Amino acid sequence: MVKTTRYHYILRILLVFLGINAVWYAAALLIDMPILPRPSAVYESLLRLGYAEMWLNVGYSLYRVFAGMLLALALGLLIGLLMGRSAFWNRLLDPVVYLTYPVPKIALLPVVMLFFGLGEVSKILMIVLILIFQIIISVRDGVKAIPGTAYEVLSSIGATALHKFWHVTLPGALAVILSTIRISLGTAISVLFFTEIYGTEHGMGFFIMDAWQRLDYPGMYAGILLFSLVGFILFLLVDALDGIFMKWRRY
Repeated sequence: MVKTTRYHYILRILLVFLGINAVWYAAALLIDMPILPRPSAVYESLLRLGYAEMWLNVGYSLYRVFAGMLLALALGLLIGLLMGRSAFWNRLLDPVVYLTYPVPKIALLPVVMLFFGLGEVSKILMIVLILIFQIIISVRDGVKAIPGTAYEVLSSIGATALHKFWHVTLPGALAVILSTIRISLGTAISVLFFTEIYGTEHGMGFFIMDAWQRLDYPGMYAGILLFSLVGFILFLLVDALDGIFMKWRRY
């Protein structure tokens, strides 16, 4: 049954991939301009990329994504769990979150670069600033949704606060945490592209914009495809974690 489900999933992915390429090919024929090359030209450009160059840019981007996401998750999960389990901390931090969350974080990029320079710190910090608030709110709401009776059962047998957290809070919020990671991953990749335009010579964002400035449109689209492939693989990793920790849930 599991193998059949995986087979159908892979088949759907392949069909969608072929459908996108068919639409892309038709659009390229219709427009008939260099700004939209045919899929074959883009795939040829992708294959011509040097192994070292490709992995250098991908490696820099992955480092920034993982560093930003891990910091945002560590802080966001801690604050979200604290607010979800403690009425005091929720009352204290709730106004802070709601007042700062609507601020357009990407507009703070010049400020962040003024204080932290054009290097890695500012790029990672921007990812953290954009992700942390949605993580806090999602985790807090997920913890609040856990029914109180789940804690009462453990209280009746003398369970400590740590036991309640480990056996009720964390498993109860795990689905929300994994969903938040998926959303955060997509947002982090989008933010990364914007931050890699400035003050860097490596990364997928830089690679794509450099190809665009050189009017190398097949190379530009090849970079976009490679960036998308990296994001797709990361999403599959999150799905693998879901399958490991959420075995009770079936799609």
